[in-house]
Amino acid sequence: MTIRVLLADDQPMIRASLRIILEDQPDITVVAEAGDGVEAIERARRTRPDVCLVDVQMPRLDGIEVARALAEAPPRVVMVTTFDLDEYVHGALRCGAAGFVLKDAGPSLLVEAVRAAYAGDALISPSITLRLLRHLATRGARITTGESPAHSLTAREVEVVRAIARGRTNQEIADELFIALSTVKGHVSGVQTKLGVRNRVGILAWAWENHLTGQE
Repeated sequence: MTIRVLLADDQPMIRASLRIILEDQPDITVVAEAGDGVEAIERARRTRPDVCLVDVQMPRLDGIEVARALAEAPPRVVMVTTFDLDEYVHGALRCGAAGFVLKDAGPSLLVEAVRAAYAGDALISPSITLRLLRHLATRGARITTGESPAHSLTAREVEVVRAIARGRTNQEIADELFIALSTVKGHVSGVQTKLGVRNRVGILAWAWENHLTGQE
């Protein structure tokens, strides 16, 4: 199966670099490019990619608005940002973004982020997660996750949340907890519903905010 990707960035050189990195992989193809947010939404709806790699800051509509517009559509949106733009992270989480990649993260992490988004894991590298969420904490940002209280989670769900906060994939969680992969997916879905978040990134943010990272 080939992962179909849309690239959205207002700088042609960056789009060209991203295309070269991604299309060097046998399982990834770039099906469209966009130079601004409006164009990104239009081309995503026309070409129906699996993953949209979207710059946070773009003309006409920024990446946050793109993620919001595509939240209910098939493509999963991965935000591309520089570390000094963390004021956007809170909004992106609430809009259902599937992950974050730093522009200087390197080719391997970029490819990893696209594959994770396609697989539904919405993973962020643990090192990036730590930096982003600690920075959010110092700014006093809060992640809104609905009204479900923490005590509504079962003991097993708390274990799953802690594993997600450590950057574990569904398969790794299954191996650690000695349960079936399908059971893990069921727990993840249940946690999302209880916390009122759209994906694993929202679970991860909630875990850090509520000190359920397993690193206290």
